[in-house]
Amino acid sequence: MKQLIKNDWQTILEPEFEKDYYRQLHQFLKQEYQTQTIYPDMFHIFQAFEWTSYTQTKVVILGQDPYHGPNQAHGLSFSVLPGNKVPPSLQNIYKELQADVGCQPVNHGYLKSWADQGVLLLNSVLTVRKGQAFSHQGKGWEQLTDQAIQALSKKGQVVFILWGKAAKSKTSLIDATRNTILSSTHPSPFSANYGFFGSRPFSKANQALINYGKEPIDWQLPQQID
Repeated sequence: MKQLIKNDWQTILEPEFEKDYYRQLHQFLKQEYQTQTIYPDMFHIFQAFEWTSYTQTKVVILGQDPYHGPNQAHGLSFSVLPGNKVPPSLQNIYKELQADVGCQPVNHGYLKSWADQGVLLLNSVLTVRKGQAFSHQGKGWEQLTDQAIQALSKKGQVVFILWGKAAKSKTSLIDATRNTILSSTHPSPFSANYGFFGSRPFSKANQALINYGKEPIDWQLPQQID
């Protein structure tokens, strides 16, 4: 079996890679990447897992599917590649971040420093067609990412941040007696005023980590990206 993820996630997810649904997904993606413009590029599909190993994961921020504009998506939920305008949902995340824990705003949307500290920025669907949101839903990705969520739930002492209806639908996969679930409306401009603003997910996540005896996350993003 080819190693798709170069850390302990490979062992966790390998049984899924052998299943029929994943083989069908693989064939579908081969065709899509050959005939359509798909985001992220095929070398970054598993970037969230690559940058935040299973053992290292302390917090999960669950998104839905990748950004579908050019040069935005790079495999992490809510994050965009350097050089892009900060998307509206992320602008609202930054507002709450400042109100909650006093983080200074930055003019980029590159969230790698969170991933490096153990924040798994996971979309439930890992690929999308250019300009077509949700175009790869129902093709098999959800089964794979559900498995990752359940594996982390079994590990325990993980903080799951679930924003919006799609993310909250994963609550049943998480053992709330062994993990912390923080949920609210989505940070998108359509719903942020109805429960996202003021929900204080960042300070609550850090308090939960401290209670678990773990190092809290430094949510302040670097002003400059190397």
